[in-house]
Amino acid sequence: MAADRARRVSGRAQGVTLEVFEARGRARWDRLAGLLAELERSETRGAAELPPLYRQLCHDLALARERQVSGTLVTELNDLALAGHRLLYQARTGEVRGIGRFLSIDFPRAVRLEWRLVAGLHALFYGLALLLGLLAWRNPDLIYSFISPESVSEIEAMYDAAGAAEGPARTAGSDATMFGFYIWNNVSIAFRTFASGLAFGIGTLVSVVANALNLGLIASHLAREGSGEPFFSFVIGHGAFELTAILLSGAAGMRLGLAVLAPGARSRIAALRAAALRSLPIIAGAALMLVLAAAIEAFWSPREIPAQLKYAVGAGLWALVGVWLGAAGRSRAD
Repeated sequence: MAADRARRVSGRAQGVTLEVFEARGRARWDRLAGLLAELERSETRGAAELPPLYRQLCHDLALARERQVSGTLVTELNDLALAGHRLLYQARTGEVRGIGRFLSIDFPRAVRLEWRLVAGLHALFYGLALLLGLLAWRNPDLIYSFISPESVSEIEAMYDAAGAAEGPARTAGSDATMFGFYIWNNVSIAFRTFASGLAFGIGTLVSVVANALNLGLIASHLAREGSGEPFFSFVIGHGAFELTAILLSGAAGMRLGLAVLAPGARSRIAALRAAALRSLPIIAGAALMLVLAAAIEAFWSPREIPAQLKYAVGAGLWALVGVWLGAAGRSRAD
């Protein structure tokens, strides 16, 4: 008798628990079921609701199992959780695939579409840097016509092998700090090179010339001072991504400048809008390259390892960038 009375009381308590449990969660579950149906139809307006609703559903499912409220309800919630998990997983996979497609196909194709501007800026930058380097080699005082003596002294100390050996060792914390600084510095230079293209492309050309001047003069001066190896072994690795990204930003800026200078049959606003759309993948790809360059510059370039190894790795990275931008994403029609 006592056992039967206990089962009746338990059953009434379980029934009340089930009613309360359903009353509290039914609106959320129905909303989640409706949202999943909308997302399956590619209607993404309510997509932001999916993560919190899915987390709450997982909590409700755990409670339902723990309290054994109803086998039917547990099955319903479990099916709903599986559907939500599948949709979230597919969405994340799609994002990763989207980034992979951009890097392997869309970005290199956008760069090749502007190959004339890209090639022209590379020729200007490296040709001018080489010319100024040769002039500075023949005339050592030429560097002081463009860079202050104080700045030259700082650069000499920075790449002095003996000074670096006597200085404090780099730590993981200082590497991370320099990583953030390099991102800010690189992106600042690339943004100025890009945005100044709006001034009929003149600003971009000035930025490219200024950077070529600094590279040529500093490289030549340090080589004459006997610090060529510390300098070149430091810059060769991250330079593959950093210098290329800055010149790509310049090509995107020149595209904007040409749209302003010669809009053709379109209005300047329409031509500028079209140029911005064409330049957007180049700028996005260049930004990713600058982040990678900053990581190499912070965590690899300053390491005290044989210069020959740095040269070998650097040469491999330059070849990788060339093959990536020159060949990736090509189709038979290209």
